[in-house]
Amino acid sequence: MGIHDNPAMTNTTTRSFDTLGLNPATLDNLRQLGYLTMTPIQAASLPTALAGKDLIAQAQTGSGKTAAFGLALLERLNPRRFAVQALVLCPTRELADQVAVEVRRLARALDNIKVVTLCGGVALRGQRASLENGAHIVVGTPGRVMDHLARGYLALDALTTLVLDEADRMLDMGFLDDIVTVTKQCPPERQTLLFSATYPEGIEKLAKQFMRSPEQVTVADGTAKSLIEQRFYEVTRPTRFEVVARLLNHFRPVSTLAFCNTKQQCKDLVTYLQQQGFSALALYGELEQRERDQVLAQFANRSTSVLVATDVASRGIDIKELSAVINVDITPDPEVHVHRIGRTGRAGESGLALSLAAMYEMGAVGKIEQYQKLPSTWYKVDELTPTGKGPLLPPMVTLQILGGRKEKIRPGDVLGALTADAGFSREQIGKIVVTEFTTFVAVQRDIARLAMDKLNAGKVKGKSVRVRLLGT
Repeated sequence: MGIHDNPAMTNTTTRSFDTLGLNPATLDNLRQLGYLTMTPIQAASLPTALAGKDLIAQAQTGSGKTAAFGLALLERLNPRRFAVQALVLCPTRELADQVAVEVRRLARALDNIKVVTLCGGVALRGQRASLENGAHIVVGTPGRVMDHLARGYLALDALTTLVLDEADRMLDMGFLDDIVTVTKQCPPERQTLLFSATYPEGIEKLAKQFMRSPEQVTVADGTAKSLIEQRFYEVTRPTRFEVVARLLNHFRPVSTLAFCNTKQQCKDLVTYLQQQGFSALALYGELEQRERDQVLAQFANRSTSVLVATDVASRGIDIKELSAVINVDITPDPEVHVHRIGRTGRAGESGLALSLAAMYEMGAVGKIEQYQKLPSTWYKVDELTPTGKGPLLPPMVTLQILGGRKEKIRPGDVLGALTADAGFSREQIGKIVVTEFTTFVAVQRDIARLAMDKLNAGKVKGKSVRVRLLGT
């Protein structure tokens, strides 16, 4: 089996979706969604994917890859056949949720396409019921998909498309055996689309084992790199946390993702930042799913300024408009460094990547320079002076409503309760996230208490609810 490189596609300039031969309803839906021209990864991969060929596509998160594989799998779908025809495997529940939302948006033009998410942290029973009602597309994490296959709840005999999204991350997280187990239960004549930011050895092994003469396309992440300003600061072990605080007070980013190499360092830094008056939360491996949901909701909706995370815990987090990334500890793996800083400077926005390094980490900095083929630019810590007045406060506050999907609450119900019933404007309300048992809604800081009181006194979906403020 050979992997066919496709250099003609690699440098494809942005083109119109009209050139792909998609059905008119899909094209009309794309225009309504604001998708007027293809991103480089879409232009490079869609002709191959739509032709039914296997594909390995190398592109960064945030490059538009979900629409690339989403459009391909929807074109092959028979809406009148109520069986699982497409399976998308993702490294984390958060990414699976994002992919499912995007695929549903892309499928709006088609007849009643059912997308089911299968991830851990949620009871199997409800997921089994969703599958029994008939699903066209399953998006899930490898472990939970494997569970459903083992119990006979999920059948893949009608599958036409298998997508491995962020395959390098799934391998990093130890999912290789699970992916192999799932893939062996897919029909051999299916199409396989593999998307990955990097191309480690494990991907090649997967490709040789499970793909049929895949074409390979690579889209250089040139735009992202040029929009990310990288700054290095020399620190000592005792001054590291103090420098993080100085960076936050100097640059005043609305949202910052700070990376530490250990769980203990995460906890210690969050404690320090909270003592200094910053709104900060930690994300690490051992958090229960409910705590993780709560932390991510508050960071994604801009009611927490700083999220301090380990690399494994942050996998699959895709926060739009992330102002800054701080490498509190330098990672010994230069590929991980590129993953970290690639979280900022997305979608044409500029971003800051601020890295702190002590003398004993200079070897790791050298490896990063070689890998990026860029010299590091150093700045003086004593040039960091506070800017702006008062503490760095996030613009939003999160209200937690006790009630979620189990109570059939939808984002529109909450928005209606706050705008039509309570009289707030749409602009005062931020992101609304509904999980199994709870709902998070961001509101502007100045209306937070009033909004909480009005929701507690009023009704959502005709029922009284209990609402509390988080993290203020």
